[in-house]
Amino acid sequence: MSTTSTDIVILAAGKGTRMQSALPKVLHPLAGRPLLEHVLTSADSIANGNKIIVTGHGADQVEQAVAQCGAVFVQQTEQLGTAHAVQMALPHLRSEANVLILYGDVPLISPETISNILGAVDKNHIALLTISLDDPTGYGRIIRNGAGEIESIVEQKDASAEQLDIKEINTGVLALGAEQLHAWLPQINNNNAQGEYYLTDLIAIARSNGFHINSIHPSSSHEIEGVNNRQQLSRLERAYQLAQAEALMLSGTTLADPKRFDQRGTITAGTDNSIDVNCVFEGDVVLGSGVSIGPNCHISDSTIGDGVEIKANSVIESAIVGNGAIVGPFARLRPGTKLGNNTKVGNFVETKKALVGDGSKINHLSYVGDATLGQGVNIGAGTITCNYDGVNKHTTDIGNDAFIGSNSTLIAPVSVGDKGFVAAGTSVSKDVPEDSLAVGRAKQRNISGWKRPTKKDD
Repeated sequence: MSTTSTDIVILAAGKGTRMQSALPKVLHPLAGRPLLEHVLTSADSIANGNKIIVTGHGADQVEQAVAQCGAVFVQQTEQLGTAHAVQMALPHLRSEANVLILYGDVPLISPETISNILGAVDKNHIALLTISLDDPTGYGRIIRNGAGEIESIVEQKDASAEQLDIKEINTGVLALGAEQLHAWLPQINNNNAQGEYYLTDLIAIARSNGFHINSIHPSSSHEIEGVNNRQQLSRLERAYQLAQAEALMLSGTTLADPKRFDQRGTITAGTDNSIDVNCVFEGDVVLGSGVSIGPNCHISDSTIGDGVEIKANSVIESAIVGNGAIVGPFARLRPGTKLGNNTKVGNFVETKKALVGDGSKINHLSYVGDATLGQGVNIGAGTITCNYDGVNKHTTDIGNDAFIGSNSTLIAPVSVGDKGFVAAGTSVSKDVPEDSLAVGRAKQRNISGWKRPTKKDD
């Protein structure tokens, strides 16, 4: 890539009428992030790059959504075409820079392709991203001369029947010097079928000024596909997810079905992991080695240790799971949960801000929140830590090797000492010393000769 500084102009002013949505088109999510954010991520690969985003429809929403990206925002208040949109950015371009034009609704352009485009720009050349498609419908066609050099671009609505047969199309992505852009943009007119100022007219103008056009090709057609409706968005979502799935498999993870896998963030994984169908990963997820994840699991911003088994339909949010742990099925680990090694959180168990020591078990049907469990603790079915008094949260501390019987209620703040034992059905509101048994139940009465109720006649 050239060491020349680069100004990246990202066009994001369109309404996206065909999306049938109140949300600006560039803010529709792909893999959990706005389309525009994907473009910005690729643009961030450019050294010495300044970003200028041209907004229009929903400008306030767009600017707020990507406010932290470090870009300058300019508004195109009238939608008069792509050349007019770029003109809005002219005052913010550095005179010595190369200018790269990208589109906020073309999300999958890669850093490698961007690097290739910028590397093809010099004092005698501009760079244009083109590709040949079996069906070029809707795209401007590339017009070449007898020597194979690019001469101009003709938009589909202005093309002749012969030109419509051309398969090589214009993607809209191009790069050139800021000096040339300043000089050539005013020469573009709107004498065309749409009555708009086409940025594509720059190609013919460049040729008339003695410049040559270097044609750069993407590695995949998905890189140049824009989003104009929800069907196109869906297709790009699947293309993106399949690429993530293939990368994960190449790194040593088995996916039961790559077509039923969703990564909406980053996954850092060891080897020999197995992921079943319909699992969703969000944020930053770290998987150790030898991890097994059952179907229909949702894991976000969490770290999963080696040899962990996560059974079907489990949800793990902002949690840490130690080596050899077993989670689920139908378990929910809420933020702040930290499971030690060889722990078990079984079916229909929910935890929140729970520190669970090595070898401890919460097998089923329990809620453990704002609690610290030592090593070797057993929590029986139906146990609840009552951590909220209606105003404040309180903590429960359970010592090593304690046993909490089924259907127990621990009313925080409360503690159970090492090897403490809470009998089933007990409500604990006072601390239980170590090696002690807590029993707190209503006294049972058996009534002899009792007769069941009978149904009354109507």
